[in-house]
Amino acid sequence: MHGPSGPRALLLLLLGWQLAALWPTEAVEIYTSGALEAVNGTDVRLKCTFSSFAPVGSALTVTWNFRPRDGGHEQFVFYYHMEPFKPMSGRFKDRVVWDGNLDRKDVSILLWKLQFDDNGTYTCQVKNPPDVDGLVGTIRLSVVQTVRFSEMYFLALAIGSACALMVIIVIIVVLVQHFRRKRWTERAHRVVEIKPREEEKLNEEKKISVSLEDTD
Repeated sequence: MHGPSGPRALLLLLLGWQLAALWPTEAVEIYTSGALEAVNGTDVRLKCTFSSFAPVGSALTVTWNFRPRDGGHEQFVFYYHMEPFKPMSGRFKDRVVWDGNLDRKDVSILLWKLQFDDNGTYTCQVKNPPDVDGLVGTIRLSVVQTVRFSEMYFLALAIGSACALMVIIVIIVVLVQHFRRKRWTERAHRVVEIKPREEEKLNEEKKISVSLEDTD
């Protein structure tokens, strides 16, 4: 059996190049918070989401690793393939759980009971065959004694202060209107009381004038 002739082989080669050009060449894109700060002893969610040109299928894998801030070898944190696989030993044993949702392309994990030696860089890698290329997502975690005020805290404080100021202004306006109405009511009562007195005074004056005329 003879192999393909020269022109036929060239045609097949050109067809292969065209098919390769038509096949998507995008890579898996990973999205993380980049930097994260959390308080010692609390739990923290390491958020990682992705986008892929290929549909999410049973071949998808997720790998989380950790490298300490002070250096040292990379350590296994978590693995997912059709179901979560927790570490059976090491620093993260019984401290990490799956908190993702593949329908939303979310492959986040939850880390319990933070310690100061959890400071370091966490990497999130997603492979969704045939889309297996792409950069690894990173999160730089800083475990602190207390969380410093961030812009969000200042924004919440400013909004709260503005709301409190608005409430105070409304209360002042309501009180001013109440006292004005009270003063108007008191003035109206005074006018009502003064009119009968004036009428009585006029009647008395009339009686006096009539009695004087009679004496004349």
